[in-house]
Amino acid sequence: MDEKEQKVSRYTLADQISLSGVGLHSGVNTTVRVLPASGEGRYFVRVDMPQKPIIPAQVACVTNTVLSTQLGEKEACVRTVEHILAALAGMSVDDARIEIDGPEVPLLEGSAQKWVEKIAAVGLVASSLERSPQLFLTQPIWVRYQDAFVAALPAPITRFTYGIDFDDVPEIGNQWHSWAVGQLEEHSFAQEIAPARTFGLAHQIEALQQQGLIKGGSLDNALVCDRISGWLNPPLRFANEPVRHKILDLVGDLSLVENLPVAHYLAYKASHNLHIQLAQLLELRLEAEYEATEDFVSTTT
Repeated sequence: MDEKEQKVSRYTLADQISLSGVGLHSGVNTTVRVLPASGEGRYFVRVDMPQKPIIPAQVACVTNTVLSTQLGEKEACVRTVEHILAALAGMSVDDARIEIDGPEVPLLEGSAQKWVEKIAAVGLVASSLERSPQLFLTQPIWVRYQDAFVAALPAPITRFTYGIDFDDVPEIGNQWHSWAVGQLEEHSFAQEIAPARTFGLAHQIEALQQQGLIKGGSLDNALVCDRISGWLNPPLRFANEPVRHKILDLVGDLSLVENLPVAHYLAYKASHNLHIQLAQLLELRLEAEYEATEDFVSTTT
C-alpha cells in the first residue's frame, strides 16, 4: 500500500452522549454512554458485568455475524455494534469509550441518525495525538459467496458503493447507491447515509423469530416490506433507503479495521459475514506490508 504523509489530529467527543432503547435481536433494553477518550481508539465497556470488561472495536474481536455484527472478549460480548460504530467513524470520532449496561446496542429507530445528532450536538475536540499516515490501497482485494461479493479497489478517495437485488420483492427490486467520504456538506454521512433505516421482509419474520432472532424488532425500529402489499410502515426517508442502509452497515463493519486504507469499497448482495471477511483480509494485507517494511528497514540499517 502507498503511504501518504498527512498530519491530522485524532478526534474524540467534546462531551459524553447517551441513548437508551431495545436491542433488535435480544429484545433487552440497554443504555449506552459514549465518553471522550484519548488515543485508545473505539472500544466498548460492559459496565453491567464484574470488572467492567473492555471489548475493543477491532476485527480480531468479531465473534458473530448473523444478521448483525457482534464483538466479544473472553466472557463479555456486545451485539449489533455496526450502527453506532458507523456513526462514530462517519463523524470522524477516532477515540471513544462506549459504556453499555447489557448485551446489545439499542436499535433506536433503525438507523444511525440519533447517534449522529448526539455527536453533532456536543461536537469534537482534537487531541495532541496524530492519526497514522494515510494509506492507499494498491492492489484489489475481494471475497465472494455465490453471486454476492465485497471488494476493495485502488482509488484516489474513499468511496462506498453498494448494490442489492430482491427480484421477488418488487417494492425493493434492484438498487444501487454510491457515497464518497469528504464530499460537500450536503452529501455528508449525516445527510446521505445515517438516516437510512434497517429493513426486513414480512415473509421471513416468523422464521427468524423461531431462531431466537429479532426479538426486539417492530414497525417502530425497522422498515418491513411485503411481497404483495409493499412497505408496511411508509414513508421511506429515501427512495432507495434499503441500499443506503447497507452502506451504513458496511461503514460500521469496516471501521473495525485499524487505519482503513483509502479505496473504493464495492459490495453486491453482501452480508455482515462478507464485510468482516474483507476486513480480515485488509488487516492481513496491512500486517504483511508493515512486516515487509520492517524487514527492509532492518536490512538497510
